[in-house]
Amino acid sequence: MIDGSSYTAPAQPELGPCQSRAVSLVIPAFDEEESIGKAVQEALAALSRLADRFEVLVVDDGSRDATASRVAEEFGGLASVRLLRHRRNRGYGAALRTGFSAARFALVAFTDADRQFHMDDLGLLLGALGGHDVACGYRLNRKDHWLRLLYSKTYNRVVRGLLGLAVRDCDCALKVFRRGALDGITIRTNGFVVNAELLARLSSRGASIVEVGVRHRPRLNGLSTVSPLHALPVLAELLRFWWSEHLFS
Repeated sequence: MIDGSSYTAPAQPELGPCQSRAVSLVIPAFDEEESIGKAVQEALAALSRLADRFEVLVVDDGSRDATASRVAEEFGGLASVRLLRHRRNRGYGAALRTGFSAARFALVAFTDADRQFHMDDLGLLLGALGGHDVACGYRLNRKDHWLRLLYSKTYNRVVRGLLGLAVRDCDCALKVFRRGALDGITIRTNGFVVNAELLARLSSRGASIVEVGVRHRPRLNGLSTVSPLHALPVLAELLRFWWSEHLFS
């Protein structure tokens, strides 16, 4: 496990392509026309170094802008890029559910379309996975507003207390799962509690989770769909999940 805010990941991970490594990367996207093209380019560049077989699944979650058309225009001729669309906005959890269901390879990863993660750091998670079922990133030296940092810190403490998850950065949008661990897992949450739900369900089945520090950068394009105004609805959703599906499971 890598720790310390001074850590800087290598631009080229010391992980050669592995012939047995096949990766499906899911990218949920909602109104990300300014960043989606570069996000997919960065994902393709990293995966071409880290796996011999891979696919990028962009899940357009009912975007009101040109997100879907940008993907279709720039990558429509590539078999390694698949565009999945929701006719209306259904939420982050629903987008992940769609992507996971469509993924074809043995390792399933996801990241956000806002390009706040260095895709080369996916190699760190793949390298740390080893015999584990899940590799979770945690953000080093986060580049977010202090209010969002406070919200995130509080939320993680609540998640650990309610669900017993020993994960320091539950919502970090850079994770890798073994497909076998996801099989049989039913994700019901449509919103941002999906990370907590997913990890709680995996943990309850005895899945092994490893954590790796990853770099974080400011959002370069577009506007975040997450704000402190989401705090109460997200907390209410978390409490509903804890009460109905965790406490008495």
